Amino acid sequence: MREYELMYIIRPDRDEEEIAALVERIGELIESLGGKVDGVVQSDPWGRRRLAYEIDDHEEGYYVLCHFSLDADHLEELERVLKLTEAILRYMLTRRVGQ
Repeated sequence: MREYELMYIIRPDRDEEEIAALVERIGELIESLGGKVDGVVQSDPWGRRRLAYEIDDHEEGYYVLCHFSLDADHLEELERVLKLTEAILRYMLTRRVGQ
């Protein structure tokens, strides 16, 4: 398994319960694909922040950073779900190297 970092931005019009449920759902998805979530960061410096530019008429977003391990074969399914999740404005998935 390889180590990855996933940063995603949730729409600012979601309440705290919806945000928590979405973060939980993404973690469960990673684990259902055979991966392991090493950590999720939502507190400073992440959380609700002003965007550098508007995305879908939103000036703010809720940032979440997730570190996890997963087989490369399952990344395609993870990205498919991220793209289809309406509450996620943007995401960036990168491989962690040299830890």
